[in-house]
Amino acid sequence: MERKNAWLSYNECDKAAVEAVAKRYCAFLDAGKTERECASEAIRLAEEKGYTDLNCKIVSGEKIVAGDKLYVNWMGKAVMLFVIGKNPIEKGINILGAHIDSPRIDIKQNPLYEEGGFAYLDTHYYGGIKKYQWVAIPLAMHGVVAKRDGAIINVNIGEKEDDPVFCISDLLIHLSAEQMGKKAAEVITGEQLDIMIAGAPIMDEEKETIKGSVLKMLKEQYGIEEEDFLSAEIEVVPAGKARDMGLDRSMILGYGHDDRVCAYAQLEAMFDIEGVPEKTCCCILADKEEIGSVGATGMQARYFENAMAEIMNLTGDYSELKLRRALQNSRMLSCDVSAGFDPAFASAFEKKNAAFLGNGVCFNKFTGSRGKSGSNDANAEYLARVFKVMDDGNVSFQTAELGKVDVGGGGTIAYICALYGMEVVDSGVAVLNMHAPWEIIDKADLYEAYKGYKAFVLNA
Repeated sequence: MERKNAWLSYNECDKAAVEAVAKRYCAFLDAGKTERECASEAIRLAEEKGYTDLNCKIVSGEKIVAGDKLYVNWMGKAVMLFVIGKNPIEKGINILGAHIDSPRIDIKQNPLYEEGGFAYLDTHYYGGIKKYQWVAIPLAMHGVVAKRDGAIINVNIGEKEDDPVFCISDLLIHLSAEQMGKKAAEVITGEQLDIMIAGAPIMDEEKETIKGSVLKMLKEQYGIEEEDFLSAEIEVVPAGKARDMGLDRSMILGYGHDDRVCAYAQLEAMFDIEGVPEKTCCCILADKEEIGSVGATGMQARYFENAMAEIMNLTGDYSELKLRRALQNSRMLSCDVSAGFDPAFASAFEKKNAAFLGNGVCFNKFTGSRGKSGSNDANAEYLARVFKVMDDGNVSFQTAELGKVDVGGGGTIAYICALYGMEVVDSGVAVLNMHAPWEIIDKADLYEAYKGYKAFVLNA
């Protein structure tokens, strides 16, 4: 069963629409290189589209009615959007769920040190990465410093044209005989991923010190003391913007496609809802998926369930039993990226069941690893229903597995939401270079994901 490349079905009007969505997506990707920035940008866009803060409704006690557009800002790191439908929420809602955290390098709490004529920041990487890919490339620092007086200092260094950038050094090839003989996982160790941030000393108490120079600059330019690192969240990401890739400009090279490409397709779908839908539509942008969906902002926390309870209460139709029924009766697409087939590494894939760039939004009946461990594994009846929605919406889609059976695997948030008893299947965009500093997607897949997600929330 071969699936055709989506580009073959596009006329000039379709191609213009693809480019328009891709352009907006690249702007979103550049504005949201961390989960905090991504959440902030999603809320900004939602407010422009007429969404209001659910918390304001809770405080005022104002009744929620069909047609209301609401958002939830959860700790600045997770976001939920709701468009209230005509049907009682107890009968279930249609949900899109993605994550907005991406693999990166985090600055430790006691990070600053000086060694061999340089100042460094000590780090701890976040999520699954190939550590050797993060050396000898320009890096930027994004994040926040929370001071004890309550002030929050935003950090964003390395993205503007006149900003300095940062780097993790690598050993020169001339002296690398021993290094080149190591396994790839050992070529660069986690403790070697320290960020080089300065090299010029100052005289501090009659002593030459580069660390002192850094502390002086941090104090003068940002009002940051060394002690403030204890309550800071500073993330190191690749410096630079997302860009068109290929002579035909059919692809996008960027940081964080996993999983912000699905997150943005969800936003486009939600923003495109006109009037009052039959069923309530929901979009979840979750944090911490790359490390197991843990913590207060990960999908294993109860903020989605709590938001549902608050909304049902303000519609005047809440009870614990009705909330349980609402969750159980809901349907969901767990929107996370798929491994795109790479001809350069064809041996890792089973070609008949691989996702191809350009062939449309991808559905994974199951993820997990080897014997489907850690998977959701959607029901056949639910797949048939979802595929009919895609067919009726003229959406190009494909199905895939995550590589050969015994090669590896991965997970999503699908199994977590399935714990409520709702039907869930994984759906996303095929990606090359997944978890690398720079990943690749096809613009057509982004566009078909947007179309598919819109069709789902309105018709599932």
